[in-house]
Amino acid sequence: MNSTSNNRPTGDGRVRSSSVTRVSSAPSGSPRRRAALTARSSKQKKDHPIARAIGRTLVILLTLIVILVAALFSVCATIAKGPSTTMRDQLVLSAMQASATKWVPGLFLDKETVDGIVAASHVTVPDVIPLDQYSEYKKGQLGGKETSDEPDWSQAHDGILYFTTNGPSYKAYIMLVKDPSRLFVGVAQFQSGAGIRIFEAVEKYSTQGSPVVAGINAGEYLDAGGQGTGDLPIGITFSQGKEVWYDGIVSHTFFGFDRNNKLIVKEGMTRAEANELGIRDGVSFQWGNTLIQNDGTSVQTFYAPDNIARAQRTAIGQRADGTVILITTDGRSAASLGATRNDVIDMMIRYGAVTAGLLDGGSSAMMYYRNYWDILGMDYNALDEYQKMGLVNKYKAFTPPRKMPSYFLVSSPH
Repeated sequence: MNSTSNNRPTGDGRVRSSSVTRVSSAPSGSPRRRAALTARSSKQKKDHPIARAIGRTLVILLTLIVILVAALFSVCATIAKGPSTTMRDQLVLSAMQASATKWVPGLFLDKETVDGIVAASHVTVPDVIPLDQYSEYKKGQLGGKETSDEPDWSQAHDGILYFTTNGPSYKAYIMLVKDPSRLFVGVAQFQSGAGIRIFEAVEKYSTQGSPVVAGINAGEYLDAGGQGTGDLPIGITFSQGKEVWYDGIVSHTFFGFDRNNKLIVKEGMTRAEANELGIRDGVSFQWGNTLIQNDGTSVQTFYAPDNIARAQRTAIGQRADGTVILITTDGRSAASLGATRNDVIDMMIRYGAVTAGLLDGGSSAMMYYRNYWDILGMDYNALDEYQKMGLVNKYKAFTPPRKMPSYFLVSSPH
């Protein structure tokens, strides 16, 4: 930009000074011209009302997130250090149920305290009841009320009676299978380095000549750093009369059916013991998960008074008449926080279990029932993505249903 000044006389003898500004016109394609246009365009975009509104909204949202996280951290710290040890222990144990949140208690409590809470939760108080007194025991455990544990098989479909029930903090899905010989363990191809999803297990065995109509998740597994691949089982695994896996670890709770279709749940199972008992199908899962045992003359329950964690659960049990009881509960939602270990024992007792054990829970907890929406007359369109594939419970995770190496499956009627 150039500026020149011209002085010229006026009629009264004064000199008028005028300043003339001349704008040098640069070619439209010159670098200077393009830079000026770009700067002007950027300023216009920055000053655009929509851009300003979006920017302010993002700032507000970020501020709210920071405030919420800080408030949550403060609440957790207050609970951890506060006077209510019951609430503290419940939150710690619930967090320890999921592999993704096991680290959370360590943010607020020292390792010794966390380990102490976990150790106390494993302490059980065994109670032995003669079989002929079991009915009265059930009434006592359930507040003296008459129980509705006798299956109404007139409502069953192909020997399976399926229904739901609600507890104080959970929704449970119950499946009674009249013929225990229909239960078997379905497994993945272990050498592949990854497990299979429950839908894939159903399809695999259905195409191999054993049509599958129902199932639940089964044994413990290695998980490749929590990546959900469900690589290999832990302990000993039997499938359809054959030992398919044994890593020599015998300290786990074992769940399995012998050749007489009797469910056996016990702490620790060696290869020699399994062969002596005639195990045809079975899996292993952690330890201390025996809920109910019986020796033919008495029933023994294993309540854990300090195990108050609420979580998604899966359990298997058997009645004296051979009927198999499968239970899965929802969790991790406002409508269903989850069930405790003792809640599951109460349910098993209510439906007549004389043997029962707690399987893997959390995001592993699954129950499958083929075409249950037709059987129950449900609205298919009201189901979520995985329920439309056969999952009856609400799957609560940010990933598809987990891959696992083993499942308890139910074949079609013989």
